[in-house]
Amino acid sequence: MNPSAEDIVRTAARWIDRGIRVDTSAFAQDLGISRSTLFRRVGNREDLLGDALYYLSEHTLTAAARTWERDEGDVVRNAAGELRCLAIMREYRSVLAASAGFRRFLDDEPVLAIRLLTDPDGRVQPRVIAAHVELLRRDVDDGGFVPAVSLDSLCYAIVRLGEAFLYSDVLASRTPDLEAASTLLAALVEGKVPSRIL
Repeated sequence: MNPSAEDIVRTAARWIDRGIRVDTSAFAQDLGISRSTLFRRVGNREDLLGDALYYLSEHTLTAAARTWERDEGDVVRNAAGELRCLAIMREYRSVLAASAGFRRFLDDEPVLAIRLLTDPDGRVQPRVIAAHVELLRRDVDDGGFVPAVSLDSLCYAIVRLGEAFLYSDVLASRTPDLEAASTLLAALVEGKVPSRIL
């Protein structure tokens, strides 16, 4: 077995998703490679975890977009008037919040998890922001809305606000309130408070 860097990251993401701690010795042994080979291919443990967390994030966002396409087609708003990007982001946060493996990682290694997930120069947050820019750009291009600020600024605010709610139990000992997050993000994106919480 000679796993590529992509194979290693995918496997680490599966371990996190299953709630298994990614210990580099056990992980390398499971892959049939040495720890030095693991390090050469993907960097240190934090580098690996950062890439694996982004992999999970990217796949969750992609799955949420596929759910919209399956249920709504290529429309920019559903029958309830919800903007496509907002519905996809809502589904994305909901799936992450419900992931037992992801929650276990947050519970078992909260300081490391928050550092990896929210570091503005790290392997997760900048790429999550870029993915949100592309998500919103599609709705702008398809005539869904006109943002009041640049997409980069808007998506930075969206991701940071989403983090504050999604990780509120770790950051502030508060129960995550995803409905409040959806309401506030809709207000931020569309410049008005929605008439009801979705």
